[in-house]
Amino acid sequence: QVQLVESGGGLVQAGGSLRLSCAASGSGFSINRMGWYRQAPGKQRELVATITSSSTTNYADSVKGRFTISRDNAKNMVYLQMNSLKPEDTAVYYCAAESFDKLFRVTSSWGQGTQVTVSS
Repeated sequence: QVQLVESGGGLVQAGGSLRLSCAASGSGFSINRMGWYRQAPGKQRELVATITSSSTTNYADSVKGRFTISRDNAKNMVYLQMNSLKPEDTAVYYCAAESFDKLFRVTSSWGQGTQVTVSS
């Protein structure tokens, strides 16, 4: 019973920055891993970045050095700071979370997505 809501998307010029936020809500769960994925028109959804509960991060090669993922465990939120944006970054960005309940049953949840458009 985890709901994810993304925010912070928009239109930005190449070289600009955006900060995406994802809020997790619900009850009776704990989140052990969160991440961001993106999907451009006509392409498959791809991994952007992930972060564990201990703040270990992983990034796609295409965004290394430009994007930073972070989380606030107390607030059940994850963020994606995107700098030096390129037109190739244009996509719908989705927040994802892996959670478990009191019986340690693991489920994956997805947000509705937020549009990021980078102009040339």
